[in-house]
Amino acid sequence: MSLPTLIRIVLALALVVCSRPAWAEDIVLSTIKEATRQYQTGDYTGAASNLDYAAQLVRQQKSERMKALLPAPLSGWAGEDASAQALGAAILGGGVTVSRDYKKGSSSVSVEIVSDSPVLQSVLMMVNNPMFAGAGGGKLEMVKGQRAILKYDSGKKTGELYIVVASRFVVTIKGRPAAREDLLAYGEAIDYRTLEKN
Repeated sequence: MSLPTLIRIVLALALVVCSRPAWAEDIVLSTIKEATRQYQTGDYTGAASNLDYAAQLVRQQKSERMKALLPAPLSGWAGEDASAQALGAAILGGGVTVSRDYKKGSSSVSVEIVSDSPVLQSVLMMVNNPMFAGAGGGKLEMVKGQRAILKYDSGKKTGELYIVVASRFVVTIKGRPAAREDLLAYGEAIDYRTLEKN
């Protein structure tokens, strides 16, 4: 591993810890510039490696920005810290995931937003084809104008709400245990217009 590459990795790790978006932009642009130079000189392996590295940094930036789109705790609920994860294409097809857990007494709800992932295609198939939704015990819903599927077991008070946004994001809201109304309320608390712009 060359010294410039090692320096970029150290700076990128510092960026993740310190969460300074300006540094991220500088590192991404300099890495792409280096990849361009490598490509022009015939170092295709180095160019591909640097482009993959830059793409991962972009995914990390996106995941940090998406955390702000997770809803605030509803009245009477407490929310834990949001988490973010950005995976490259080599790991489960890649994607960006942000999530947050909420609690109220014995009730628990988790909200997760996934983008840029192959998982989206299977959920899209369920939402766009009512036969798939019904086969899995789910019911079609509309949440703030977004197509959704709700699977809920009233006996166990557990359920899952899947919402597809702009054919690019999947919002999953799970409750164990939680009321059906809690799942829908958290679904209504998300700013889908802002999410679509990410």
